[in-house]
Amino acid sequence: MTEGIYEIQRQAKKSGMLANFSRTVYKSRYLYILFIPVLIYYLIFHYWPIYGLIIAFKKFNPYQGMFGSPWVGFQNFSRFFDSVYFGRLIKNTVGINLYNLAVGFPAPIILALMLNEVRKNSVKRAIQTIVYLPHFLSVVVVAGMIIQFLSPSSGVVNTAIKALGLQPVHFLAEPALFKTIYVWSGIWQGAGWGSIVYLAALAGIDVQLYEAATVDGATSMQKLWHVTLPGIVPTIVIMFILRIGSMFTIGFEKIILLYNPVTYVTADVISTYVYRNGILSSDISFSTAVDLFNSIINFILLIVFNKISKRVTETSLW
Repeated sequence: MTEGIYEIQRQAKKSGMLANFSRTVYKSRYLYILFIPVLIYYLIFHYWPIYGLIIAFKKFNPYQGMFGSPWVGFQNFSRFFDSVYFGRLIKNTVGINLYNLAVGFPAPIILALMLNEVRKNSVKRAIQTIVYLPHFLSVVVVAGMIIQFLSPSSGVVNTAIKALGLQPVHFLAEPALFKTIYVWSGIWQGAGWGSIVYLAALAGIDVQLYEAATVDGATSMQKLWHVTLPGIVPTIVIMFILRIGSMFTIGFEKIILLYNPVTYVTADVISTYVYRNGILSSDISFSTAVDLFNSIINFILLIVFNKISKRVTETSLW
């Protein structure tokens, strides 16, 4: 008798939840209709291709196809781990990302804080327009500008150096300078656009907090330290976690346009190695294995740092 009552209660609860879900979906039906194209995009271009990862465990032959190619297990991974380039690739990839994290991550935050202090709207909008513009330049254009500016014969930088009576420097042929050129050019291109997120967070801070701080006699620096920064800390933490989650990922396009065999020792990263092996050498299985390894490391870092952030700051992605 009791079990029958419990079963009736479970069925009633299930029916109630289903009814509530149906009402919620119907109430927000137009939002779900707008979401359908995004869902289709991700299913087709992000989830459906995942089955292709089996290539990493095979010796892929285009004539035999993905499923007809012979299995080789973890042979492609072992080949990468035993490669003479493994240490260099990891060192360069992590090195550039750490450099970018140390210098490039605070740049949009500092820029947003500076823009937030500009009180004249016309000046603020003008500055924002100027700093946003580089984001809309393609990587090819930016790389071409860097090559022209740093040219040892006619570049602006070397022209200034020669005017000082010094010998011109072939910047793009100096391995020690590649990381600096890559990171700082990226800051120039992306800091303005990246500041939008922090400007939005700054706009959400309650104005009454600033008024209360003013009444208490706080200086501008004290307001910045005790009101502004705490107000955007959650945003900073979320962006930091996302940045850590791509610690082993660097876009290969800009590096390929700027590097050369002379600078391989400091410029060659995992993504460029995958490009050379997968596209230029047609070693698809091996390049897929390397890229899969890269993605797994990024996934682990994202999970670990998200958990650490949740315990330390109570702010996390989920």
